[in-house]
Amino acid sequence: MQQRFLNALLVALIASFGISGDPARAQAQTTPKVQPGEGRPYEIVDSEVWDVPDPVSGRGYQVFIALPPSYAKQPRQRYPVLYVTDADYAFPIVRQLGRRLNVEGPQIEEFILVGLSYAKGEDGAVSRQRDYTPTPNGPSTAPANAVHGQARAYQEYLRNQVKPFIAARYRADPARTIFLGHSYGALLGMQILFTEPGLFSGYILGSPSLWYDKRHALKLEASYAKQNRDLKANVYLYVGAYEALRTGVRRYNQTVDMVADNQALETALQSRKYPSLKLKSAVLNDEDHLTVAPRGFTQGMKYLLSAH
Repeated sequence: MQQRFLNALLVALIASFGISGDPARAQAQTTPKVQPGEGRPYEIVDSEVWDVPDPVSGRGYQVFIALPPSYAKQPRQRYPVLYVTDADYAFPIVRQLGRRLNVEGPQIEEFILVGLSYAKGEDGAVSRQRDYTPTPNGPSTAPANAVHGQARAYQEYLRNQVKPFIAARYRADPARTIFLGHSYGALLGMQILFTEPGLFSGYILGSPSLWYDKRHALKLEASYAKQNRDLKANVYLYVGAYEALRTGVRRYNQTVDMVADNQALETALQSRKYPSLKLKSAVLNDEDHLTVAPRGFTQGMKYLLSAH
């Protein structure tokens, strides 16, 4: 009787792990995490949020973290880290794109994703126009009380606070850190690239606001070239085809030609013949400033994090 009970119990246990007693199969059939429900906010599963304030400015910032799928199973592996600006928008998109690219086999390396938040308690526009711009000379369309030009201070915050926090807490590969920014975020990336290029090993710079303050970023590039004979970085530039200037033509830009600016930057960098620079630039067809980012993110990750 007791043996019959034990046999029945064993059958029940095997059934609870799947239709076979294979432990590997049992592990594969884990229960997916579910959303909390009852009208509560949607959560991005397997993500973390940490407060990483800036002691210099006194502002509170957060970092959003998504670890690669194999992170827990590979305790000795170190991973490249992808830092994305405008995290409220870019973090969930890049997280899902990174996973989807590998659904049918690895196209890109797994990576630690770090989303860089806006300052706590601030509207995103306030944070980004202050933290991502290189000079106080903002566009004439900005509100009169808008603050611009503190990108250097934010760059120091990334160097002195965010990167050490990530390095201390996660198995990050110190030689593989990638910056991703779009629009003003890419303008910040330009400043870092031409003043402290070694802060990141790679840069995905989308629709960069090169028009800002009379093309200040292009002046930074020229200044860097006068003082340096090499630029050790892997750079992917993208812009939408409809970001060209076509006054009066719907969907095209009406005030600045971001395609021409991007091509000017590409030409300048190619002319320097830096031995260590790897550069790819793309004008993505049928995209404008508001639609191009997800496609640019995808292509940038495939270029800088290719698994092949």
